[in-house]
Amino acid sequence: MIKVILLGAGNVAQHLYTALQKQSAVEVVQCYNRKGVRLHPDQEKDSVTNNLNQLEVADIYILAIRDDAIESVSANLPFTNRLVVHTSGSVPMDTISGSNHKGVFYPLQTFSKDKTVNFNTIPFCLEAENEKDLGLLKKMGATLSQKLYEISSEQRNALHVAAVFVNNFTNYLFSVGNDICTENAIPFEILHPLIIETANKIKTIPPGQAQTGPAIRNDHKTLDRHFGFLSDTTQKELYQTLTKAIQSKYGKKL
Repeated sequence: MIKVILLGAGNVAQHLYTALQKQSAVEVVQCYNRKGVRLHPDQEKDSVTNNLNQLEVADIYILAIRDDAIESVSANLPFTNRLVVHTSGSVPMDTISGSNHKGVFYPLQTFSKDKTVNFNTIPFCLEAENEKDLGLLKKMGATLSQKLYEISSEQRNALHVAAVFVNNFTNYLFSVGNDICTENAIPFEILHPLIIETANKIKTIPPGQAQTGPAIRNDHKTLDRHFGFLSDTTQKELYQTLTKAIQSKYGKKL
């Protein structure tokens, strides 16, 4: 049985708690957050603390907290030589205080408060200072997902940048598309099949080969028509920037 203590109360902490507490090989013995709130309605109230000095003994302490709090919280843990890991995509492992063994347990997924996720499909990026700790993280990770990857801090930072492009930036583009539809009395759901097909397509062919649209075709009439249609300054700049980026990547004349 792997004994785990979760520190944090945000989306990642809540989803991890819900997933881990279902696993027979893992026991979430305690949770910590500054307000002492439960991460799940069924969680026992006495298993939550807002005092770091009351933390119990565990095999792994998971810091599912803000990136800028990892260094200070890890430095204030009232013990030494235990395995402390964070769940950040971009923070180096060495940010964790050297008083304890360091590691990373990063689930590469977007987590929203009320949206259930299937952990079986989530890739976990693992890092540790030694093979023993890495093996323990693999054992815990295997209870949640079959997709476990040994990723260094440098690789994870690159991966996080890539994730921002494919997730955060594309979601913003979805919001722009939704705004345009709303302003023109068009149901956004009409675009759902296109969005799903675009995402599914890159499972079988590289994104570079899947690129379509007026920019890569160098269709100036359509590009001019679209640009003339847009009245929002930010949308116009975004359309122009992305068009130039696509044409530059694929060697089209600007």
